[in-house]
Amino acid sequence: MLLVTYRTPGGLALGVRTERGILDVSAAAGRFGRRDVPLHVDQALGMGLDALDPLADLVARAEEEADLFLPEDGLRLGPPVPRPGKILCVGLNYRAHAAEAHMAVPAYPVLFAKFQNAVAGPGDPVVLPSIAEQYDYEAELVVVIGRRARRVPAEAALDYVLGYCNGNDLSARELQMRTSQWLLGKSLDGFLPIGPYLVTRDEVPDPQDLRIRLWRNGEIRQDGHTRNMLFPVAELIAYISRYMTLEPGDIIATGTPEGVIMGLAEKDWLKPGDVVAVEIDGLGRLENRLVAGE
Repeated sequence: MLLVTYRTPGGLALGVRTERGILDVSAAAGRFGRRDVPLHVDQALGMGLDALDPLADLVARAEEEADLFLPEDGLRLGPPVPRPGKILCVGLNYRAHAAEAHMAVPAYPVLFAKFQNAVAGPGDPVVLPSIAEQYDYEAELVVVIGRRARRVPAEAALDYVLGYCNGNDLSARELQMRTSQWLLGKSLDGFLPIGPYLVTRDEVPDPQDLRIRLWRNGEIRQDGHTRNMLFPVAELIAYISRYMTLEPGDIIATGTPEGVIMGLAEKDWLKPGDVVAVEIDGLGRLENRLVAGE
């Protein structure tokens, strides 16, 4: 399934993308008297993997009810995980990216955090404030946790995944490198656009078999593959859950391949008016315009 959120006057609504359009989950659950179906995205993410069967059954039952489906092009989609409990990011997880950043290949996953203020949705304008100039992009596969994970072995780790989405780990490089801690340059408002869909794990047989690309103003800048991760998704979940408990709705941004601006000889940093797009096989297209801010 492809789970979505979309903006309404009452807030973010939960939908499922189908060939007929976006299923209005709340309206469909009401029509069929389904109390086992999550009505809101926070409820669905909190249920995690337990939400999938009721949602799939609801989609099947609603198939002939045309009025329950909305045209996607008439909706403004929101982030599929609007309020993650934890946002864990992995730095230097591709050998070629570590090389272009002139940093050593890590022996262990390099972890840092973002916060909820950084989350943005597809199509949302992202503000580049005047407090920095060295703005950069990073296309990333984002993993969404589907059930409580504590000290899980790598061989079972993918069983704890709810799904995957595109992500863009935007960075203010001079703030990131100001100290040994990267947090400041990574956690500006809107600096983690994700989406457009949360693609459930059954639609992604192997997260290490995905092409990942990024365009700036229509020019391809990154073209990598998740098989080149130093620490694959399963190993990341196992490693992180050894030290902290992962909960449904937590997300992990798994690192970026080579091609970021920081690695270029001529550094043409991102500017207001730029449009940045990310595509990962099967996950749709995430596109955001950058705008000037104070």
